[in-house]
Amino acid sequence: MTNALSNLLKTRDWLMADGATGTNLFNMGLMSGDAPEMWNVDETAKIIALYKGAADAGSDIFLTNSFGANASRLKLHGAEGRVKELNKAAAELGREVADASERVIVVAGSVGPTGEIMAPMGSLTHEIAVEMFHEQAEGLKAGGADVLWVETISAPEEFAAASEAFALADMPWCGTMSFDTAGRTMMGLTSADMVKKVGKLAHQPFGFGANCGVGASDLLRTVLGFAAADPTLPIIAKGNAGIPKYHDGHIHYDGTPALMADYAVLARDCGATIIGGCCGTTPEHLRAMREALETRPKGASPSLEAIAQALGGFSSASDGTDGAGPAASPRRGRRRRA
Repeated sequence: MTNALSNLLKTRDWLMADGATGTNLFNMGLMSGDAPEMWNVDETAKIIALYKGAADAGSDIFLTNSFGANASRLKLHGAEGRVKELNKAAAELGREVADASERVIVVAGSVGPTGEIMAPMGSLTHEIAVEMFHEQAEGLKAGGADVLWVETISAPEEFAAASEAFALADMPWCGTMSFDTAGRTMMGLTSADMVKKVGKLAHQPFGFGANCGVGASDLLRTVLGFAAADPTLPIIAKGNAGIPKYHDGHIHYDGTPALMADYAVLARDCGATIIGGCCGTTPEHLRAMREALETRPKGASPSLEAIAQALGGFSSASDGTDGAGPAASPRRGRRRRA
């Protein structure tokens, strides 16, 4: 199957994805507790500005404002009956921005977790999860998304359900999990585990990797874990812009554009092909990342020490791939930039 993403991957050694959705929408006035997906119909100019911010900063791929647009999460806002409408609108606005660009830009339909726990630990069955993801996928497909992009997943069962749903929708896809508990997902998967799980999926993604988590250093250690398993698919890295800090009633991320530029180059050198940001990443960060990727030559795969020196220490002593438990290690400060 060929699509806009696979065609673009044939022409470039790396592609840049977008940054944060929530951070940038909060900066536009979204209030805590509100469903950002409602803005796809109520504040269309702001969603267009979100997408255009990423496109103008140099992103080759941007994700739609549909992360929480599944029936389970929308039910919290009494909008479970609007799944197709909100997803279709998210993709249509993305299509408008991408088609107006002079560059080829891929519109990726964002699909987040259901927010429920999969059986047998929870009540969410495989069949219901597939149904929810399929409903969302059809909405994004109808709106013109080039690919689907499931992200911030913790459970392999939910990842597999999304893959099956995307096959039903006959859509190409990418997928990332969040490794935020001593190098593992909340459900205990390591980077090596994910490579094995992805390899067994009937409907293979065009790329896989990690997003969000606890910081750029930890995410790159996970990327090194992916690369060590010698996968056949492109690796995705979408790390947060530094570490979250609570200040004046709001969460702020301490990663500067200069730090994210270093992160982007290190991500490429670690083996990532698709590189973007997650929480806290603004267009200003993306512009610095794009410039760094274009001007700094590719280097050898960095050591853990080099990553820590550039981006700060790791949140745990091990990422789990060595069989060690989740022992915490103190964070070290980042080197000071002039």
